[in-house]
Amino acid sequence: MPYPSSCPPGLLALMAPGLALMATFSLSSQAGDRRALPVEKPPGVKGRTLILLDVNTKSPVRIISENFLSLQLDPSIIHDGWLDFLSSRRLVTLARGLAPAFLRFAGKRTDFLQFHNVKNPAKSRGGPGPDYYLKNYEDARSLDKLYNFADCSGLHLIFALNALRRNPNNSWNSSNALSLLKYSASKKYNISWELGNEPNNYRTLIGRSVNGSQLGKDYVQLRSLLQLIRTYSRANLYGPNIGRPRKNVISLLEGFMKVAGSTVDAVTWQHYYIDGRVAKVTDFLKTRLLDTLSDQIRKIQKVVNTYTPGKKIWLEGVGATSSGGMNNLSDSYAAGFLWLNTLGLLASRGIDVVVRHSFLDHGHNHLVDHNFNPLPDYWLSLLYKRLIGPKVLAIHVAGLQRKPRPGRVIRDKLRIYAHCTSYHNHNYVRGSITLYIINLHRSRKKIKLAGTLRDKIVHQYLLQPYGKDGLHSKSVQLNGQPLAMVDDGTLPELKPRPLRAGRTLVIPPLTMSFYVVKNVNALACRYR
Repeated sequence: MPYPSSCPPGLLALMAPGLALMATFSLSSQAGDRRALPVEKPPGVKGRTLILLDVNTKSPVRIISENFLSLQLDPSIIHDGWLDFLSSRRLVTLARGLAPAFLRFAGKRTDFLQFHNVKNPAKSRGGPGPDYYLKNYEDARSLDKLYNFADCSGLHLIFALNALRRNPNNSWNSSNALSLLKYSASKKYNISWELGNEPNNYRTLIGRSVNGSQLGKDYVQLRSLLQLIRTYSRANLYGPNIGRPRKNVISLLEGFMKVAGSTVDAVTWQHYYIDGRVAKVTDFLKTRLLDTLSDQIRKIQKVVNTYTPGKKIWLEGVGATSSGGMNNLSDSYAAGFLWLNTLGLLASRGIDVVVRHSFLDHGHNHLVDHNFNPLPDYWLSLLYKRLIGPKVLAIHVAGLQRKPRPGRVIRDKLRIYAHCTSYHNHNYVRGSITLYIINLHRSRKKIKLAGTLRDKIVHQYLLQPYGKDGLHSKSVQLNGQPLAMVDDGTLPELKPRPLRAGRTLVIPPLTMSFYVVKNVNALACRYR
C-alpha cells in the first residue's frame, strides 16, 4: 500500500510484516467447548516425562482477521499538546512494525471530547483558552495528525465519537459528530467509527445512564448519518464497547442487540484482568487469572449468537491491569504471560480482533513508553505479527500432568498454541507451522514433536527477561541477545536459533517462546 509523502522521511521503504495461519493447544479437535486441555499423565508413568505434541494440519478450526492483533490510543494523550509527537519517525517505525492492524482512538475521555474545526483553537476569538481545548477538544489539526500517523504506519483508524452529548429526551445529539464527519470526509479520510466508550459506566461518570435500547437507537442514528455522507456510506461501525459482562452489562448488551445488532459490523467489549492498584508479580503467574477471560467470552458469544448468529466479536480495550496499570508490573516481562495467553485464547474461541490498550503511554499498560522505547509486550507483539497468521489449528498433546485430587481443579501451567506461519514472512515457505508456548512452571519442560511434525527442522524464538530485574524487567532478550531498535527508522532483525531435526524442545521455566516448524507442507497452510 502506498504511503503519503507526509510520512516521516526514511520510512516509506519499510514493509509492515503481516500475519499467517494459526493453531492452538487450547483447542480439542472436536466442536464444542474449546477451553485449555489438561495434559493427561499416561498410566504407569512416574516422574518427569516428555510431552508429545502433534498438530492437525488438514484444515483450520478457526480463521480470524488479518488485523487480529490491533492497537488503541487513548485520547488522554492529547494532553501532550496537539498530538504533534505522532509525527515522530521512531514512533511510526514502531507502529508500522505491528501493521496490518486497526488503530482505535478511544478511552475514558472519548465521551468528553468535542470536535472544533479550527487549525489553532488557541487563537480563536472569544473562545476558551488553549488549555481547555487541549483537555476537551479534538481540533482539526489533531485529527489531521492522528490520521496521518495511522496512514503512515499502515494502520486503519477507528474513531470513537462522543456519545454523552444528549438531548433533553436523552437521545443522542449528533450535531458535533456531524461536523467531524463532514470535515474528515472533505479530507477523504478512510475511517471506521464507534459511538462512546463503556456505556455501562455513564452513571458513574456523569450521574446519567443510557440503557441498551436507547444506545441501540443512537447507533442506528449514527448509521443513518454515515449513509448521508458519500465517503462513509459504506464505512464500518463497531460497538457498543461494553465493560466486563456482569449481569447489568449483559442486560445492556441484550437491549442494544435487539435494536442495533444488525447495524454494527462487529460487537465489542473490554476486559482488564487485575486491579492495577493492588497487583503483585505473582498475580501474572496464576492460571486461575488467565482462565477468567474464557467465561467472559462464553457470556458475550451467547448474547450475540441469540440475536445475530455469526456476527463477528471483538475484544476492544484489553490490558493486564485496570486503573492505568502499575509501574514495573503491567509494563514488565511478567505481564507478557497474560498478553500472550489472551491472544491464544481469543483466537481459539473465534474472537475476530483484539485491541491492545494502549499502544503508547497510557498509565503502565502500554507497549511503548513516553520516551518511545518499546517495552516487553511490544517485542512479544512484534514476534506474534512476524510469525502468526489468521488460521487456527487443533493440537493434540499427551504427557505429564499432576494427578487430579477430589474437589480440586487442575489448571494447566504449560499452554501451547499453534498457527500456520505467516504468509508475509518470506523466511518460511507456505505450509510451515508456528507454535507458541507459555511455561508458567518453575522448572523446564520438554516437548517432543510427533506425527506430522516429527523430524522437521525447527527455528526457536525464545523470549526471556534481560538484566538483573528478572520478571520485573522492562527489557527482553531473544535467544540470548537483547532486543533494541537499531535507530529511529529501523527495528532489529529477529534472528531465530535453528534446532536440528528431531531435537526435543526444552522450554525454560517462566518463559514465552515461539517455534517455527519448517517445511511441514501442511494442507491447511498452503493457501490463503
